Amino acid sequence: MEAPGTATAVGLALGWAADQLLGDPLRWHPVAGFGRVATAVEYRTYADDRLHGAVHVAVLVGGAAAVGSLVARSARHPVLATLATAAATWTVLGGRSLARESEAVAAHLDAGDLSAARLQVSHLVSRDPQTLDADGVARASLESVAENTSDAVVAPLLWGAVAGVPGLLAYRAINTLDAMVGYRNDRYGNFGWAAAKLDDLANLLPARVSGGLAVLAAPLVGGRPADALRAVRHQSGRHPSPNGGVVEAAFAGALGVTLGGRNTYGGVEEDRGELGHGPAPSAADLARANRLALAVSAGAAGLSVLVALARRR
Repeated sequence: MEAPGTATAVGLALGWAADQLLGDPLRWHPVAGFGRVATAVEYRTYADDRLHGAVHVAVLVGGAAAVGSLVARSARHPVLATLATAAATWTVLGGRSLARESEAVAAHLDAGDLSAARLQVSHLVSRDPQTLDADGVARASLESVAENTSDAVVAPLLWGAVAGVPGLLAYRAINTLDAMVGYRNDRYGNFGWAAAKLDDLANLLPARVSGGLAVLAAPLVGGRPADALRAVRHQSGRHPSPNGGVVEAAFAGALGVTLGGRNTYGGVEEDRGELGHGPAPSAADLARANRLALAVSAGAAGLSVLVALARRR
Protein backbone atom coordinates (compact mmCIF):
# COMPACT_ATOMS: atom_id res chain seq x y z
CA MET A 1 0.00 0.00 0.00
CA GLU A 2 1.44 3.34 -1.02
CA ALA A 3 2.13 5.85 1.71
CA PRO A 4 -0.60 8.51 2.00
CA GLY A 5 0.23 11.85 0.45
CA THR A 6 0.85 13.54 3.79
CA ALA A 7 3.29 10.85 4.92
CA THR A 8 5.09 11.08 1.56
CA ALA A 9 5.27 14.87 1.77
CA VAL A 10 6.61 14.91 5.34
CA GLY A 11 9.01 12.06 4.58
CA LEU A 12 10.45 13.88 1.57
CA ALA A 13 10.97 17.04 3.63
CA LEU A 14 12.65 15.11 6.45
CA GLY A 15 14.86 13.18 4.03
CA TRP A 16 15.93 16.39 2.31
CA ALA A 17 16.78 17.96 5.67
CA ALA A 18 18.77 14.87 6.67
CA ASP A 19 20.78 15.06 3.46
CA GLN A 20 21.55 18.74 4.03
CA LEU A 21 22.61 18.11 7.64
CA LEU A 22 24.41 14.78 7.29
CA GLY A 23 25.31 14.18 3.66
CA ASP A 24 25.97 10.64 2.48
CA PRO A 25 26.85 7.95 5.04
CA LEU A 26 30.59 7.31 5.04
CA ARG A 27 30.21 3.52 5.09
CA TRP A 28 27.62 0.99 3.94
CA HIS A 29 25.98 3.39 1.51
CA PRO A 30 23.00 1.61 -0.13
CA VAL A 31 23.72 3.21 -3.50
CA ALA A 32 27.27 1.84 -3.41
CA GLY A 33 25.80 -1.53 -2.53
CA PHE A 34 23.49 -1.30 -5.53
CA GLY A 35 26.52 -0.53 -7.67
CA ARG A 36 28.24 -3.70 -6.50
CA VAL A 37 25.12 -5.72 -7.27
CA ALA A 38 24.91 -4.11 -10.72
CA THR A 39 28.53 -5.03 -11.42
CA ALA A 40 27.86 -8.64 -10.44
CA VAL A 41 24.74 -8.77 -12.63
CA GLU A 42 26.71 -7.32 -15.54
CA TYR A 43 28.97 -10.37 -15.59
CA ARG A 44 25.91 -12.44 -16.49
CA THR A 45 24.00 -10.03 -18.71
CA TYR A 46 26.79 -8.36 -20.72
CA ALA A 47 26.97 -8.68 -24.46
CA ASP A 48 27.82 -6.07 -27.05
CA ASP A 49 24.23 -5.38 -28.13
CA ARG A 50 21.28 -3.26 -27.06
CA LEU A 51 18.98 -6.13 -26.15
CA HIS A 52 21.28 -7.44 -23.43
CA GLY A 53 21.69 -3.89 -22.14
CA ALA A 54 17.92 -3.47 -21.98
CA VAL A 55 17.60 -6.72 -20.03
CA HIS A 56 20.33 -5.53 -17.65
CA VAL A 57 18.44 -2.29 -16.99
CA ALA A 58 15.06 -4.01 -16.66
CA VAL A 59 16.35 -6.50 -14.10
CA LEU A 60 18.07 -3.92 -11.90
CA VAL A 61 15.55 -1.07 -12.14
CA GLY A 62 12.69 -3.53 -11.73
CA GLY A 63 14.41 -5.02 -8.71
CA ALA A 64 14.87 -1.58 -7.11
CA ALA A 65 11.22 -0.71 -7.73
CA ALA A 66 10.15 -4.06 -6.25
CA VAL A 67 12.17 -3.42 -3.10
CA GLY A 68 10.57 0.02 -2.84
CA SER A 69 7.10 -1.45 -3.25
CA LEU A 70 7.81 -4.02 -0.56
CA VAL A 71 8.96 -1.29 1.83
CA ALA A 72 5.89 0.84 1.05
CA ARG A 73 3.51 -2.08 1.56
CA SER A 74 5.17 -3.02 4.84
CA ALA A 75 5.02 0.54 6.22
CA ARG A 76 1.23 0.83 6.49
CA HIS A 77 1.11 3.01 9.59
CA PRO A 78 1.49 6.75 8.76
CA VAL A 79 4.49 7.12 11.10
CA LEU A 80 6.24 4.12 9.56
CA ALA A 81 5.38 5.37 6.07
CA THR A 82 6.85 8.78 6.88
CA LEU A 83 10.04 7.28 8.30
CA ALA A 84 10.42 4.89 5.35
CA THR A 85 10.05 7.74 2.88
CA ALA A 86 12.49 9.90 4.85
CA ALA A 87 15.09 7.12 4.97
CA ALA A 88 14.74 6.38 1.26
CA THR A 89 14.96 10.08 0.41
CA TRP A 90 18.10 10.56 2.49
CA THR A 91 19.60 7.47 0.85
CA VAL A 92 19.11 8.64 -2.74
CA LEU A 93 19.87 12.36 -2.40
CA GLY A 94 23.40 13.68 -2.83
CA GLY A 95 23.16 17.46 -2.44
CA ARG A 96 25.28 18.00 0.65
CA SER A 97 28.02 15.60 -0.41
CA LEU A 98 28.15 17.30 -3.82
CA ALA A 99 28.63 20.67 -2.11
CA ARG A 100 31.39 19.26 0.10
CA GLU A 101 33.31 17.94 -2.90
CA SER A 102 33.00 21.31 -4.65
CA GLU A 103 34.10 23.15 -1.50
CA ALA A 104 37.17 20.91 -1.30
CA VAL A 105 38.06 21.69 -4.93
CA ALA A 106 37.73 25.43 -4.22
CA ALA A 107 39.93 25.15 -1.13
CA HIS A 108 42.73 23.46 -3.11
CA LEU A 109 42.48 26.07 -5.86
CA ASP A 110 42.58 28.91 -3.31
CA ALA A 111 45.72 27.33 -1.82
CA GLY A 112 47.33 27.17 -5.26
CA ASP A 113 47.56 23.38 -5.14
CA LEU A 114 46.53 22.45 -8.68
CA SER A 115 47.55 18.80 -8.32
CA ALA A 116 45.30 18.33 -5.30
CA ALA A 117 42.47 20.19 -7.05
CA ARG A 118 42.79 17.91 -10.08
CA LEU A 119 42.63 14.84 -7.86
CA GLN A 120 39.62 16.21 -5.97
CA VAL A 121 37.66 17.09 -9.10
CA SER A 122 38.14 13.54 -10.38
CA HIS A 123 35.58 12.56 -7.71
CA LEU A 124 33.02 14.67 -9.56
CA VAL A 125 33.72 14.29 -13.28
CA SER A 126 34.87 11.63 -15.72
CA ARG A 127 37.00 13.90 -17.93
CA ASP A 128 40.79 13.65 -17.78
CA PRO A 129 41.83 15.90 -14.87
CA GLN A 130 45.51 16.09 -15.84
CA THR A 131 44.61 18.13 -18.92
CA LEU A 132 42.91 20.85 -16.82
CA ASP A 133 44.38 24.15 -15.68
CA ALA A 134 42.97 25.98 -12.64
CA ASP A 135 40.09 27.53 -14.60
CA GLY A 136 39.38 24.17 -16.20
CA VAL A 137 39.16 22.51 -12.78
CA ALA A 138 36.79 25.25 -11.57
CA ARG A 139 34.64 24.85 -14.68
CA ALA A 140 34.50 21.08 -14.35
CA SER A 141 33.45 21.35 -10.71
CA LEU A 142 30.80 23.97 -11.42
CA GLU A 143 29.35 21.95 -14.30
CA SER A 144 29.13 18.93 -12.00
CA VAL A 145 27.37 20.98 -9.33
CA ALA A 146 24.82 22.16 -11.89
CA GLU A 147 24.09 18.82 -13.53
CA ASN A 148 24.15 16.77 -10.34
CA THR A 149 21.89 19.19 -8.51
CA SER A 150 19.30 18.13 -11.06
CA ASP A 151 20.24 14.44 -11.20
CA ALA A 152 20.95 13.81 -7.52
CA VAL A 153 18.48 16.18 -5.84
CA VAL A 154 15.67 17.57 -7.95
CA ALA A 155 14.88 14.44 -9.97
CA PRO A 156 14.68 11.99 -7.05
CA LEU A 157 12.54 14.42 -5.06
CA LEU A 158 10.06 14.78 -7.92
CA TRP A 159 9.96 11.04 -8.58
CA GLY A 160 9.43 10.47 -4.87
CA ALA A 161 6.55 12.95 -4.86
CA VAL A 162 4.90 11.15 -7.77
CA ALA A 163 5.64 7.51 -6.93
CA GLY A 164 6.73 7.37 -3.28
CA VAL A 165 9.49 5.01 -2.12
CA PRO A 166 9.35 2.88 -5.31
CA GLY A 167 9.88 6.04 -7.38
CA LEU A 168 12.84 7.13 -5.25
CA LEU A 169 14.63 3.80 -5.49
CA ALA A 170 13.82 3.15 -9.16
CA TYR A 171 15.05 6.60 -10.17
CA ARG A 172 18.31 6.21 -8.26
CA ALA A 173 18.82 2.83 -9.94
CA ILE A 174 18.29 4.41 -13.37
CA ASN A 175 20.71 7.24 -12.68
CA THR A 176 23.35 4.95 -11.17
CA LEU A 177 23.22 2.58 -14.14
CA ASP A 178 23.66 5.49 -16.53
CA ALA A 179 26.76 6.53 -14.56
CA MET A 180 28.09 2.97 -14.73
CA VAL A 181 27.38 1.88 -18.31
CA GLY A 182 25.85 4.82 -20.19
CA TYR A 183 29.01 5.67 -22.13
CA ARG A 184 29.68 5.93 -25.85
CA ASN A 185 32.78 3.77 -25.88
CA ASP A 186 33.73 0.39 -27.30
CA ARG A 187 32.42 -1.63 -24.36
CA TYR A 188 29.22 0.25 -23.56
CA GLY A 189 28.20 1.94 -26.80
CA ASN A 190 25.53 -0.72 -27.39
CA PHE A 191 25.13 -2.34 -23.98
CA GLY A 192 24.72 1.02 -22.22
CA TRP A 193 22.31 2.49 -24.78
CA ALA A 194 19.16 1.54 -22.83
CA ALA A 195 20.56 2.91 -19.56
CA ALA A 196 21.47 6.23 -21.18
CA LYS A 197 18.13 6.63 -22.94
CA LEU A 198 16.10 5.72 -19.87
CA ASP A 199 18.10 8.22 -17.80
CA ASP A 200 17.42 10.92 -20.41
CA LEU A 201 13.71 10.15 -20.22
CA ALA A 202 13.60 10.05 -16.41
CA ASN A 203 15.35 13.44 -16.21
CA LEU A 204 13.46 15.20 -19.00
CA LEU A 205 11.06 17.10 -16.73
CA PRO A 206 13.31 17.37 -13.63
CA ALA A 207 16.07 19.04 -15.66
CA ARG A 208 13.65 21.70 -16.85
CA VAL A 209 12.34 22.21 -13.34
CA SER A 210 15.94 22.58 -12.18
CA GLY A 211 16.65 25.09 -14.91
CA GLY A 212 13.52 27.06 -14.08
CA LEU A 213 14.40 27.17 -10.39
CA ALA A 214 17.94 28.34 -11.22
CA VAL A 215 16.48 31.12 -13.36
CA LEU A 216 14.23 32.26 -10.51
CA ALA A 217 17.06 32.04 -7.95
CA ALA A 218 19.57 34.04 -10.04
CA PRO A 219 19.23 37.23 -7.92
CA LEU A 220 20.38 35.28 -4.85
CA VAL A 221 23.84 34.94 -6.43
CA GLY A 222 24.01 38.38 -8.00
CA GLY A 223 22.62 37.32 -11.37
CA ARG A 224 19.62 38.25 -13.47
CA PRO A 225 16.80 35.86 -14.35
CA ALA A 226 16.70 37.32 -17.86
CA ASP A 227 20.33 36.34 -18.49
CA ALA A 228 19.76 32.83 -17.20
CA LEU A 229 16.62 32.41 -19.28
CA ARG A 230 18.40 33.73 -22.38
CA ALA A 231 21.20 31.20 -21.94
CA VAL A 232 18.69 28.35 -21.63
CA ARG A 233 16.65 29.41 -24.63
CA HIS A 234 19.51 30.13 -27.01
CA GLN A 235 22.41 27.94 -25.87
CA SER A 236 21.22 24.79 -24.10
CA GLY A 237 20.91 22.94 -27.42
CA ARG A 238 24.68 23.19 -27.93
CA HIS A 239 25.24 20.62 -25.19
CA PRO A 240 25.16 16.95 -26.27
CA SER A 241 22.83 16.05 -23.39
CA PRO A 242 19.18 17.07 -23.84
CA ASN A 243 18.96 17.60 -20.08
CA GLY A 244 22.44 18.61 -18.94
CA GLY A 245 22.48 21.53 -21.36
CA VAL A 246 19.35 23.05 -19.83
CA VAL A 247 20.68 22.98 -16.28
CA GLU A 248 24.24 24.05 -17.10
CA ALA A 249 23.01 26.91 -19.28
CA ALA A 250 20.72 28.12 -16.50
CA PHE A 251 23.56 28.04 -13.96
CA ALA A 252 25.95 29.76 -16.39
CA GLY A 253 23.48 32.55 -17.07
CA ALA A 254 22.54 32.98 -13.42
CA LEU A 255 26.19 33.12 -12.31
CA GLY A 256 27.40 35.25 -15.22
CA VAL A 257 30.08 32.78 -16.32
CA THR A 258 30.80 30.66 -19.38
CA LEU A 259 30.62 26.88 -19.11
CA GLY A 260 31.07 24.15 -21.68
CA GLY A 261 33.73 24.01 -24.37
CA ARG A 262 36.20 21.24 -25.09
CA ASN A 263 36.75 18.35 -22.68
CA THR A 264 38.94 15.26 -22.94
CA TYR A 265 37.55 11.84 -22.04
CA GLY A 266 39.92 8.88 -22.20
CA GLY A 267 42.16 10.74 -24.61
CA VAL A 268 39.26 11.69 -26.90
CA GLU A 269 38.42 15.37 -27.17
CA GLU A 270 34.75 16.38 -27.20
CA ASP A 271 33.24 19.80 -27.90
CA ARG A 272 30.28 20.46 -25.60
CA GLY A 273 29.50 23.97 -26.81
CA GLU A 274 29.82 27.18 -24.83
CA LEU A 275 27.05 28.10 -22.41
CA GLY A 276 26.74 31.59 -20.92
CA HIS A 277 28.28 34.92 -21.82
CA GLY A 278 30.65 35.78 -18.96
CA PRO A 279 34.26 34.94 -18.11
CA ALA A 280 35.53 31.47 -17.27
CA PRO A 281 34.58 30.46 -13.73
CA SER A 282 37.13 30.65 -10.93
CA ALA A 283 37.37 29.16 -7.46
CA ALA A 284 35.35 32.08 -6.08
CA ASP A 285 32.45 31.16 -8.35
CA LEU A 286 32.17 27.69 -6.80
CA ALA A 287 30.84 29.15 -3.54
CA ARG A 288 28.21 31.06 -5.52
CA ALA A 289 27.35 27.92 -7.47
CA ASN A 290 26.83 26.03 -4.23
CA ARG A 291 24.49 28.75 -2.98
CA LEU A 292 22.54 28.56 -6.21
CA ALA A 293 22.41 24.76 -5.97
CA LEU A 294 21.08 25.01 -2.41
CA ALA A 295 18.37 27.42 -3.53
CA VAL A 296 17.38 25.08 -6.38
CA SER A 297 17.44 22.14 -3.97
CA ALA A 298 15.22 23.91 -1.43
CA GLY A 299 12.82 24.96 -4.16
CA ALA A 300 12.60 21.40 -5.43
CA ALA A 301 11.96 20.11 -1.90
CA GLY A 302 9.11 22.56 -1.48
CA LEU A 303 7.68 21.70 -4.88
CA SER A 304 7.87 17.97 -4.18
CA VAL A 305 5.97 18.45 -0.92
CA LEU A 306 3.24 20.35 -2.77
CA VAL A 307 3.02 17.65 -5.46
CA ALA A 308 2.73 14.91 -2.84
CA LEU A 309 -0.01 16.79 -1.01
CA ALA A 310 -1.83 17.51 -4.26
CA ARG A 311 -1.83 13.78 -5.06
CA ARG A 312 -3.45 13.11 -1.69
CA ARG A 313 -6.28 15.54 -2.46
